[in-house]
Amino acid sequence: MTSQIIPVEPFDFIVFGGTGDLAERKLLPSLYHRQRAGQFSEPTRIIGASRSKMSDEEFRAFARKAIAEHVKPEDTVGDQVERFLARLSYVSVDARSGEGFSGLKKAIGANEGIRVFYLAVAPALFGDIAGNLQEHKLVSPNSRIVVEKPIGRDLASARALNDQIGAVFDEQQIFRIDHYLGKETVQNLMALRFANALYEPLWNSAHIDHVQITVAETVGLEDRVTYYDKAGALRDMVQNHILQLLCLVAMEAPGSMEADSVRDEKLKVLRSLKRVNGAEAPRSTVRGQYRAGASSGGAVKGYIEELGNGQSNTETFVAIKAEIANWRWAGVPFYLRTGKRLASRVSEIVIEFKPIPHSIFGEGAGNICANQLVIRLQPDEGVKQWIMIKDPGPGGMRLRQIALDMSFAESFQERNPDAYERLIMDVVRGNQTLFMRRDEVEAAWKWIDPILGAWEDSRQEAQGYTAGTWGPSASIALIERDGRTWHESD
Repeated sequence: MTSQIIPVEPFDFIVFGGTGDLAERKLLPSLYHRQRAGQFSEPTRIIGASRSKMSDEEFRAFARKAIAEHVKPEDTVGDQVERFLARLSYVSVDARSGEGFSGLKKAIGANEGIRVFYLAVAPALFGDIAGNLQEHKLVSPNSRIVVEKPIGRDLASARALNDQIGAVFDEQQIFRIDHYLGKETVQNLMALRFANALYEPLWNSAHIDHVQITVAETVGLEDRVTYYDKAGALRDMVQNHILQLLCLVAMEAPGSMEADSVRDEKLKVLRSLKRVNGAEAPRSTVRGQYRAGASSGGAVKGYIEELGNGQSNTETFVAIKAEIANWRWAGVPFYLRTGKRLASRVSEIVIEFKPIPHSIFGEGAGNICANQLVIRLQPDEGVKQWIMIKDPGPGGMRLRQIALDMSFAESFQERNPDAYERLIMDVVRGNQTLFMRRDEVEAAWKWIDPILGAWEDSRQEAQGYTAGTWGPSASIALIERDGRTWHESD
């Protein structure tokens, strides 16, 4: 089975922060793969822009190195790399002073085709860049602007950022990117629910006991020390990635796959989330911070040691019991958790169905486990449906749980594109289905802000957990006092 490649119109792709980490690891390799797949039409150009003084040839050398390090060698044979590098040019710009934007205008020229301005820079520069693009008359009707998270650090700052960008670009030109929504398995969640008659009749409080969403990392701070200590896990992961996954699990069927139809239903979910106020926060939330331990086969430092400043109450782990106050989900808890330096790297959604009302098999059959649907986002994308069957062999009816397992790698032999590849092409097409609308971002902050406020008002300390474990013991208590347990990935 092979996927159909549909070429996009010619476009100019301008990367602010073009010499940064995101451009090196994700953007340039993703664009290269899309060229290699035959998705570009001519003439398509890629322009790097940042404060660094650099020639076109130096930027091409930077891109060559990025491709060598982040693209498999077998994908760089032939003339594809040279063809890609020939598309590249570079302009030095200063976002705050506006210096260099006239050079950027000259580089783009009179072409009125599709322009993608990708802001792979700190959010503090979003408004400055948008303003300079407007001042230098670089915003055409076919322009799009792409902004990475974080969109603010609370509701007020999110609104301010949205106002700054919205003063220059119309809402349909603004693409707030969340790379999790570009993952194949996340999109397959929509197909699983709405393209099959099997699950949707059961997708409600009458049949589902609870839902777990886990995004676990084994890494620590790496090179994100300054950003992470100001953000923490709640802002960094829950406000965007995890709440977006929750929306896709809980949303009603949209009228169509048009962008606003899908995003309207996600917005309803966010607005239906029960607020976690100050009195509920200690029982409904857990915040933790990793201590020294072992991870990835070796000893690792604790968060404070990695930070190097002696003290911090920033959380590197969050667990939350969330509830959705609507008819479909009333009484069904959604257990959310994310953290750094955990036992394994895994992102997955677990739908646990209610147990059978009565067993006819007797004690000798063994325990009957509830059915589970496990949707794995990473590292091994796939879907597992856990069911009960008879253990083969004579000697009576003995039951055991097995998985009906669909691995993407095994089922689809061709290369699975990176999430950024899919999202970048959607930007070029002008398809906003997988991007967050302004009211979605602000509705998410309206739910997050009371949790942040409750932590601050109660001076709730981040509980220590040993690196290489599954977080603080309080996170186990959070789910087990409801008679449930966290799903352990195999």
